[in-house]
Order: sequence, then C-alpha cells, then structure tokens
Amino acid sequence: MGSSFLLFTRLMIMLATAAFTALARLNRNGLNIEVFALSNWKQVLLDPQNALSSWDKNAVDPCNWIHITCSSEQSVTRIDLPNLQLSGVLSPLIGDLSNLQYFMLQNNNFSGVIPPNFENLTNIGSIDLSNNSFTGVIPDIFGKMASLTYLRLNNNSLTGPFPSSLATIGLDFLDLSFNNLSGYIPKMSFGNFDIEGNPLLCGLKINRDCPGDPPLPLSLSSNSQKKQQDPDVYLGQLRKYCFRELQFATDNFDSKNILGKGGFGYVYKGTLPDGALVAVKRLKEEGINGGELQFQMEVEMISLAVHRNLLRLKGFCMTSTERLLVYPYMLNGSVASRLRDSNCGKPVLDWPTRKHIALGSARGLLYLHEHCDPKIIHRDVKAANILLDEDFEAVVGDFGLAKLLDHRDSHVTTVVRGTVGHIAPEYLSSGQSSEKTDVFGFGILLLELITGQRAFDFGRLSHNKDVMLLDWVKQLQLEKRLDPLVDSDLKSNYNPVELEEMVQVALLCTQVFPTDRPKMSEVVRMLEGDGLAERWEEWQKVETKRNCEAQQMPRGYDHLVEDSFLDLEAMELSGPR
Repeated sequence: MGSSFLLFTRLMIMLATAAFTALARLNRNGLNIEVFALSNWKQVLLDPQNALSSWDKNAVDPCNWIHITCSSEQSVTRIDLPNLQLSGVLSPLIGDLSNLQYFMLQNNNFSGVIPPNFENLTNIGSIDLSNNSFTGVIPDIFGKMASLTYLRLNNNSLTGPFPSSLATIGLDFLDLSFNNLSGYIPKMSFGNFDIEGNPLLCGLKINRDCPGDPPLPLSLSSNSQKKQQDPDVYLGQLRKYCFRELQFATDNFDSKNILGKGGFGYVYKGTLPDGALVAVKRLKEEGINGGELQFQMEVEMISLAVHRNLLRLKGFCMTSTERLLVYPYMLNGSVASRLRDSNCGKPVLDWPTRKHIALGSARGLLYLHEHCDPKIIHRDVKAANILLDEDFEAVVGDFGLAKLLDHRDSHVTTVVRGTVGHIAPEYLSSGQSSEKTDVFGFGILLLELITGQRAFDFGRLSHNKDVMLLDWVKQLQLEKRLDPLVDSDLKSNYNPVELEEMVQVALLCTQVFPTDRPKMSEVVRMLEGDGLAERWEEWQKVETKRNCEAQQMPRGYDHLVEDSFLDLEAMELSGPR
C-alpha cells in the first residue's frame, strides 16, 4: 500500500510538473508562445517555395513543423531555414523562443534590422544570418549571449562600428566580412574570425592605420622583420601584398608547398604573419599580359564577385615580372581530389554531400552569369575547379582568370581554354563561348560527382566503355541501366530516384546545341526539385523526333571532338586546391 501510494504521488508530481511547463508556454490568450511567435513571423514572410506550409497557427506545439527541431520537453531548439529564397524581416517575437540553440537563416533575402530583444535568447549557441540583406548596426545583444560560440553575419549591408562586446565573449568563430562596418577593431580574445571586405575598419588586427595613429609596421616573421609598408596596401575589398611578403609566406615558393599545377601556373600553400592560411597562385610569365594598371583593374573587377559559392579573392601582388593572386586556403581541397583520392585516408564523399556540392556549384555559376556586371563566363567548369571549405560547401574556383564579358550574348576568343571532355562542342569548333558553355561543363561535373570518374579516360576502354564519360552515360541511360554509373566507393548508399534525376539534369545540360540547354537559373531550380519532369519529357520528344528525321543514332561527343581539328591539350586551369 505504501509503495503504491508513493508511486501515485510521484506520478501526480510528474503530471503537475508537465502541466505547469505546458502552462508556462501559453500566452495570455491560452496559445502556445512558440506557435504564436513562429506563425506570426510566417505571416510577414514571402515564401516562394512554400517551405513553411507545415507551420500551422492552430498547432498545439511547433515540434512537427518542417525546419523546426524540439527538445524532449517539446520546446524549440533549432530553426533551420537556409537556401529557401525567403524574404522579409525578423520578428521580435523570435526572442520569446527562450530555449533556442541554433538559428540558421543563411542564403536567403531577409532584410531590415536585427531586433534588440534577441538578447532573450540566452541559450543560443549558433547564429548564421549570412548572405542576406540585413541593414543597420550590429546590436550589442550578441555580447550578452553567454552560450554563443558561432556567429556569421557576413555578406549583408550592416553598418556602424565593430561591436566591442563581441571581442570579449567566448566565440569560437566570427565572420563579419563584406559589410560596411567602420572604425577601430578592439583586441579580441579569440583568433578564428573574418572581417575582410570592410574597408573602413582599422587597427592592429588588420594592419590598417586608424586616423591619428602612427603608421603600422609590416611584420613578416615572429622576429618582427620590418619591411617598407606599401601605401596602397588596401584597395577596396582587396589587399595588395608585396612580393617579399608572399615569398616569405610560401617559404620562397618551396615545392613542398605546391597545392596544384594549372595552365596559368602553380598554386602554393602559404601562411601569413597572423597565422591565416592562404593559397597563392603564381601566374606563368606568359600569363602576364598588359601593364600593372590593367592587371589591377581586372582583379578589382573580379573581387566584386562575392558569393558563398565563389572562391573569394583576398588580394594580389604585381611587380614588373610577377603577377600573383591570393585566395583563402580551402581545407578540404578540390572535388576532384576527394573523388579520386578516396584511398588516401580521406572519407568518401557521401551521396547527400555530392548533391549539396552540385547545388552549391550551380548557385555559384548562376551568380557569375546573372549577378555580375559585366558577367563572367568561367570556361572550365569541372570537379578540379570546385573547391570545398571546412564545411564541405562547394566553392567555384578559377573564375578569376576567365574572360569578363560585356552585355553581348557571346564572346569569340582565339584560344580555346579548357579540359578535354568538359569543353562544349560549339566552343571546340568555333571558339565561341557563352553562359551555355558553362552549362555544358556543369553537366559533365554532375557526371563526375555521380561516377567519381574523369570526363576523358582511356582506361575505360579496357572495360569496354567509352573514352568519353558523357557517351558512356548516354548509352547506359538509353539502356535504362543507371546503377553501373554510380561511384563504387558509394557502394549502395545512394538514392536511385535522385540518381535518375541528377543524370537527367546532366544530359539536359550537355545537349549539342547550346540553345537547347537550360540556363543556370533553370538548372538550380531543377536541382531543387522544380520543373525537371516537364523539361525532361519535352527533351525526350524533341530528341526522338530529331533521331527519326536523321534516321540515325545521335553522334557521340567523341566524334564532335574529332571534328574540331584542334589541339586538345588537357589544360588544367584549376584554382587553389
């Protein structure tokens, strides 16, 4: 009897506690505070992908909503809304989510200011508001978040001074790059931060004089070996390095620091005086065309292409005999190296990561084509030119040396640059390049991600396969046998439906006639699951009609290569790896 009574008492206490907790989450109208906060925020957002369709204002709690994660106590701990094309402002009601730990809104179109009552998020650990359009000053609220360790506000339009409160809290990572911040940067208690692209910031941390301060020496070593400070050390978003500084960073361009070799020269790993790792591309002597002013104008134009999925140009160096470009060091190398070096102790790129790489690469190319003025045509899209950062986010490299185009639809060049198996037929035959040239290369990149193989490989002949990867894929697609395509390193760990969809996108991108290929904006939408089925069905009808009229099978890519009568040296134009 006593034990039963004790058990009953404990049960009643538990029920009472649960009831009290539930009541504590209700507002004065008897509604769940978190449901009320999130559903009201939804009402002021534009949601073109209908990503928030499950956010029902009549729900008991938000724990079954898509993009929301709850604790075992049914309280919201995560909001994950990246890459959804959402636009609107942040609701102050988000501050009512007192148990929120992760708030991830990167790569959308959010605008307005950051609400001051976010300081109520005392349990928050990670915030990512990067690549949006937020304005106003960075409020001091972040400095009051005792649990905050990860903060990204980069690539917005934030203004005002560097918030001094951020310098004292225990952040592991801070990125405020490419905003419009100004003033002095205080001494910080951590080293993993990025404030590049804020030309009005100053202080010892970035070797830039503040008004009224004495000139800062340029230190190239721990022994403070002083050099003459270049008066033009910063040009807008770019750093102008002196040659001796990069020579020191790369151990005099020691061969042990070579990261990659390309058609334009070697790429070296370097370490700057502040410990930052960089990749230094040292252009070949024949790559030095034009004078110093022309080169500086070109790199300044390239530096304006700023996107999460593009390799950011940190700076440059030029002398009478040298031209060098400086990029951030990509921790996980190139996609090509990760696909082909799986036996070197590095983990295999799994299927979800490959899909994420495909989408990120597409978004980077879309930015080059439609958001740069003048637009940029890459001309050598391939796995070796797609780099991976510390989070395995795809970063398109080597566009820095592509030709910048004016507003014409195409450009004719006397030199065909690229790599065999990746070059579009019209570019091979006439030297004419356009956005559709890059679309073709992207289609081949998708096939590299699927198969893990090179676009051009004589080794396939020993297995009765086509030398050209594209022709082999086309044949297996006609036979409706896609499983043999999949990289053997993946074993059976892939989604057959997603495999078929990715092959379809690749074949749409690699059509012979450039006018038939989709734009990169359409490619991005298809990879996101919008419009692929209709486009594929339309293409099959057109292809069937053409084959019937020609009364023959379509010619393979290898025949198109043979018809070009060009010297097809496999030029490696890849960026830092």
